[in-house]
Amino acid sequence: MSEHDSAPGPALEATAPEDEALEYVNAMARTRGYVLPYHKLMAKADLPVLKAANGLISAAYTDERRLSQVTKELIFITTLTVMRASAGHIASHIRVALDLGVSPEEILEAIEITLPEAGVVTFQHGFSVWADVVGAEGVEPTVAVHDGSAQ
Repeated sequence: MSEHDSAPGPALEATAPEDEALEYVNAMARTRGYVLPYHKLMAKADLPVLKAANGLISAAYTDERRLSQVTKELIFITTLTVMRASAGHIASHIRVALDLGVSPEEILEAIEITLPEAGVVTFQHGFSVWADVVGAEGVEPTVAVHDGSAQ
């Protein structure tokens, strides 16, 4: 087997005691309003690197500076849509924005900004996440049509 084969490797030893890792993830959750799956794993697997990465996020995102938290959330939602981030990552920022009082329509407008620069397919990715989070409902045509959903 080569080093690139997909055989399972040895488990990594935790770099931090579990209570320290849990305390750090809880602090992240309180500050951000969400945590991602990789945050939970990194807290136990390599807490110093998670702390370093979170320092960058603090400086650019969670620390109070000139932009409001609402503006930052809308920027995050838009950029994550353009980057085709995971649905869960986009959804976490949509939920934080909703918690901050941003309306579903304002969030949709931010996602719509992706249309001219990134195209319809990229927009559809973010729109789909938005629709799931806010429970959007559409209209069904009354004529026979191929609707493009997976069967």
